[in-house]
Amino acid sequence: MPPQAAPPAPARPAPAAFVPAPYGRTTGYAPPPEAPVETTTRLRPVRDRRSAGRTAAAAACAVLGFGLIGGALAGVWLAASEPGKPAEPVGYAEARELWHNAPVDALFPQTLPGPGAGPGAADRTWTRIVVAPDAPCSPAVLAKGLLTAVEPLGCERVLRATYTDATASSVITVGLVFTRADATAQRTLGEGLAARLGQDVPPALSGPSTVAARFGDRQRASWWTSAPADLPVVVTAVSGFADGRAVDAPQPADKATAKGRTDAVAQSGLGHEAKGITERLERLLRTTATTAAKEKEAR
Repeated sequence: MPPQAAPPAPARPAPAAFVPAPYGRTTGYAPPPEAPVETTTRLRPVRDRRSAGRTAAAAACAVLGFGLIGGALAGVWLAASEPGKPAEPVGYAEARELWHNAPVDALFPQTLPGPGAGPGAADRTWTRIVVAPDAPCSPAVLAKGLLTAVEPLGCERVLRATYTDATASSVITVGLVFTRADATAQRTLGEGLAARLGQDVPPALSGPSTVAARFGDRQRASWWTSAPADLPVVVTAVSGFADGRAVDAPQPADKATAKGRTDAVAQSGLGHEAKGITERLERLLRTTATTAAKEKEAR
């Protein structure tokens, strides 16, 4: 039975003006409301893949079942005998479809804890303030180098959201880039990806009437990009100051978190913010994909 459309979300009142708290001050802080475009329904309705033709195809498959099963088993044996070919990780296939199958909150939680993610292993907590609609892969949502790297793999869709830290001093745009890459191609993509991309800073996602209202290209301070070997996804993050100050030379997170750095970007922990939130979204995505695979197997 096709999925029922979610009822329209009630209109939200216009948010009150928000003044960021000074860095380090958390007492009494309440995060600003999310941008009006945010929704906690699915980013895109699950596509109805059934058709009348499928019923006829099922009948034909029943006739040819034994032959197909034998062919499939032979294919599995050949793949297993192929040297150097990694087995597809659990949840890999399911992860490809999460961009339209999973609710927003499963991919971008409203609140994301980051124990030990800050400078000196300080705890962090990030609050979601903006979610963008899913978008095709293009220069508007992907950095040039990353777009060039994923296009040959079949770039499927890009999801983005912006978070702020507990002090409303920093803002971080995160991205999930879904591809059609097989396990071998994904592993190759992830090897030294950040180094290969160089100064490939992801675009920022601002949010009118939020603490990220002034977060644009000139405000990008630090970033990180990761392509896990067990998921057909690239995870990106770019951080900046919430007060709208421009940064002349954005730094990748590995440099911004290096010991001995005394510049404002390093001292503010923006490199830790970018890398820490990337790692946590990657773990969350892995858990979501593995759960989907187990549920599918149980059916």
